[in-house]
Amino acid sequence: MPNNYRSDKFKNEKFKGLYVEVSRDGDKTKNLEYALKKLKRMIKDSELMLKIYEISYYTKPSEKHRDERSRSKARARSATKKAQR
Repeated sequence: MPNNYRSDKFKNEKFKGLYVEVSRDGDKTKNLEYALKKLKRMIKDSELMLKIYEISYYTKPSEKHRDERSRSKARARSATKKAQR
């Protein structure tokens, strides 16, 4: 019976998407907690959850424009605060 679960063509492909490798060295719980923390940070930095939210619900073009404008104002505020320091 052939094993159709994994074929040899996938062995050399790189993983697509976000992933974190967990090493088996040392304390397992610390490595796992560190990996989860790192994965959460990667998801936050890639704005993956924001993209999923945008796809799952319809937003009116005026709402998109309003959100974009408010984000740009927030960026400008934080830039001026950093410049004043």
